[in-house]
Amino acid sequence: MKVPVNWLKDYVKIDIIGKDLGDKLTLSGSKVEEVITTGDEIQNVVTGKIVKIEAHPNADKLVVCQVDIGKDELLQIITAATNMKENDIIPVALHDSIIHGGVKIKRGKLRGIMSNGMFCSEEELGIAGDKPVYGLMILPADTPVGKDIKEVLNMTSSILDFEITSNRPDCLSIIGMARETAATLDEKYNMPELGYVTSSHKNINDELKVEVKDELCRRYMARGIENVKIEQSPGWMQERLLEAGVRPINNLVDITNFVMLETGQPMHAYDTRHIESGNIIVERSKNGEEFVTLDNEKRILNENVLTIRDGNRAIGIAGIMGGLNSEVKEDTSSIVFECANFDGVNIRISSQRLGLRTEASARFEKDLDPNLAEMAMDRACHLVEKLRAGKVMQGTIDIYNKKVEPFSLQVNYNWINNFLGTEISKNEMAQCLNRLELNTEIEGEVLKINIPTFRTADIKIKEDIAEEVARIYGYSNVPSTIIKSVSTRGGKNTKQKLDDEILRALTSSGLNQSISYSFISRKVFDKILLPEDSALRNAVAIKNPLGEDYSIMRTTTIPSMMESLGRNYSRKNELVRLFEIGKVYMPNKNANKLPHEKNIVTIGIYGGVNYFNLKGIVENILEVLGIEKFYFERESNNPSFHPGKTASLYIRKNMAGILGEIHPNVLDNYGIDEKCYVAELSLDVLYEYANWDKKYKPLPKFPAVTRDLAILVDEDVLVKEIENVIKKQGGNIVESVKFFDVYRGKQVAQGKKSVAYSISYRLENRTLTDDEVNKIHDKILKALEHKFGAQLR
Repeated sequence: MKVPVNWLKDYVKIDIIGKDLGDKLTLSGSKVEEVITTGDEIQNVVTGKIVKIEAHPNADKLVVCQVDIGKDELLQIITAATNMKENDIIPVALHDSIIHGGVKIKRGKLRGIMSNGMFCSEEELGIAGDKPVYGLMILPADTPVGKDIKEVLNMTSSILDFEITSNRPDCLSIIGMARETAATLDEKYNMPELGYVTSSHKNINDELKVEVKDELCRRYMARGIENVKIEQSPGWMQERLLEAGVRPINNLVDITNFVMLETGQPMHAYDTRHIESGNIIVERSKNGEEFVTLDNEKRILNENVLTIRDGNRAIGIAGIMGGLNSEVKEDTSSIVFECANFDGVNIRISSQRLGLRTEASARFEKDLDPNLAEMAMDRACHLVEKLRAGKVMQGTIDIYNKKVEPFSLQVNYNWINNFLGTEISKNEMAQCLNRLELNTEIEGEVLKINIPTFRTADIKIKEDIAEEVARIYGYSNVPSTIIKSVSTRGGKNTKQKLDDEILRALTSSGLNQSISYSFISRKVFDKILLPEDSALRNAVAIKNPLGEDYSIMRTTTIPSMMESLGRNYSRKNELVRLFEIGKVYMPNKNANKLPHEKNIVTIGIYGGVNYFNLKGIVENILEVLGIEKFYFERESNNPSFHPGKTASLYIRKNMAGILGEIHPNVLDNYGIDEKCYVAELSLDVLYEYANWDKKYKPLPKFPAVTRDLAILVDEDVLVKEIENVIKKQGGNIVESVKFFDVYRGKQVAQGKKSVAYSISYRLENRTLTDDEVNKIHDKILKALEHKFGAQLR
C-alpha cells in the first residue's frame, strides 16, 4: 500500500525525512518495502522566463526563444511548441539534464542553430497523470526564475510503500498508518473531520428501502445526497489520490476513493435514477447471470456471488465493483452512498473466480471491522459538504444485526518480561499499549487491556500483547539472551556433509546446479520412450494438481533433466553442464501411507563432450566419497539411452545408477539436435557405501616394472572383462592396469579389435626380477587366450 508522507502529516506531526520515517516504522513492525521520492529522476531542470520568440530561419514549425533563467546571459532554446508566449514562465531542461523516464537532454543544433536545452510539459516531468497533455507547462506568472522545478512544484515529497499482512486490515488506510506512525514517534494523531449538516429536507428512509437477505453482508449503511453537482475535485484531493496511485475521475467518485484510502472502508455511489424499484436487496446472484461491471466487462456470476440488487436486477457485485447500469454520470443529480461490510472469505473466492481484484476487494477479503462503516460514511458526507458537491439527506439506513464489540485481555506483566527476556516496568508497558490505542489499566501486577474492534483480527491471546509491547518498546532495546532448555549442539549431520562433498565434486567438475519441480506430467514417460509396462509409470497422483503438466510426482529425474537441456538448447546455449540433487517418489503398497522418497543426483551435459567425460564426473563423485569397489557394466535394455553407449554403475553388487548417451529418438522428442549425456545416480546407495576413513599409505620404496600388452579379441568382448582377468591373474603383484588404445583397421581382421594396456607390477617389500614379471605376464596372456581367444599382437 502506497502512503504519501504529506498525507500522513495531515494527522500526525512528522519532523523527519521519508527514508528515516520508513526505517523507524519498519523497526516498529510496519514493513516498508520502498521509499519513493517523487521527482528523484528529474535533474537540472529550472524555471525560466521567455523573453523573446522569433521564427526559425530554416524551419517553418520551429521557433527560437531567448530565455531568462536568472543568470547574466539569456539562454537560447528552440522548440516546436505553440502554446507559450513572451513573458511566460516555463520549466527548462538545461544541458546535461534528466527528465521523466531517465531521458537525458544535451545541447545541440536544430536546423543549423544551437539549442541549449528543452522546454518541458507536465508529461516530461512525470506529473501529467492520465489526462492528455497539449503543449508546454505554463507556470503561474509570479513563479521565481532560476529555481529548481522540484522545489517549485513540491516534487520532493516521499511515498512509503508498505507490505500489509493479512492480519492487519486496519493498516490498509492512511488513518491506520497515522496511528502506527504516532505510536512509533510517540506523538499524538488527529482524526479527520467527520461533522456535517443535513441540509436537505428529504429523508433517505422515505426514498429507499434496503433488505439484507444473506449473512454474508454483516452490515449495510446507506445515505442519500441530492442536488449533486458533478465536477472535477479540488487540486489537493487530486494530488492525494495521484500520490496514492488512484486516478481522479470526478468529485463524487473521488470522495468515495478518498474515504476508502483514508479510513480503509470501501464505499460506492449509485445514481438514484437507476434504482428504479426504490428497493435495494442484498442477496446472492442467480447461477449463470450476466452482469456488466464498471470496467465495461461482462461477468458470468454464480449462486455464491453476493450482489447488490435493484429489485430483480444486479447493480453491483458486493465488495468488488459496481455495475455500469448504475454508474455516476455528468448529469447525475442524486446519489446513494453505500458503506457496507461483507464476509472476507466470500469476497476473496468471488474475486478469484471472476478474475476481478479491486482496491475494495483487497480490503474486504481481510475482514474489515464493521464498526468502521459509520466513520467512513460520516467522513464522506463531510467531504460532500466541504466540496459543495451536494446536499446530505436526513436519516441513515443501517442494518447491523450482529454487532462486533470490543473485548479485554488480562496479562501479568511479569509473564511478558519472562516471555521477552526483558525488565520493562508495568507503567512502561501500559504506555506502549496506550500509544496504540490499546487502552490499558494496571491492577496490581496485571495489565487489563481493552481491545478495540479494529484490532480484533490480530490480537487474541497474551502472546499478541507481548508482541505489541516489544515492537513499540523497541526491538533494539530487547537484550539478546541464550535460548533456555536446549541441549543440542549445532552442526551438519552425516548426510548433509556428504551432500556438501558431492556439491563440491560436481561444481569443481565445471557443472552448474539446476532445480526443477517434483511435479511432472504423465506425458513425459512417452517422451523418454518408457515401456507401457514399466514400473516407473506407476506414479503418485496429486489430488489438487496445478494442471495436467504437474499432475503426478516423478518416479525418474531423467525427464526433468531433459527439459532443462532442451530449454538451454532452444536458447542457443552451446555448452551446457548441469546437475540436480532431488527426489523421486515411489508409491507405497499401503495406499494410506506416504510414498517412498529416494534421493537422486542427476547429471546432464552436451556440447564438446562424450561418454567418457560423463564417466569421469561420476568417478570424481565416487572418489570424494571414498568409494573404491565399484564397476561399470554395459546397459542395453534402457530405452531412454543409446544401447551401445550406456552403462550401469554398481557398488559391490548393488546397482547405484545409470549413465550414458541419450537415445536419438528421445532427443527428437525434446527438440535437441545434439548428443546429450545423462547420469541418474542413487544418492541413497552412495550414502551407504561412502567411506571417509582415510588411511595413510607410504610411497613405494621399490621400483615398478611396466609392460605393455596389445591383444586381438572379438569385437563384442568388453574392455572391463579383459581388465578383470588381468587383475585376477596378476594377484597382488599387479599394481595398476591402464587401458590406453583400441584399434580397428586394415591390419586387424573383420570382427576383431586390438586392445592395448599398460600393466604396472610392483611388490612393497622388494624389487621384482624379470623372471617373476615374465611368469605372471605369460599367465595373464594364457588366461586371456583361454577365455576370449585373444592373440598377442
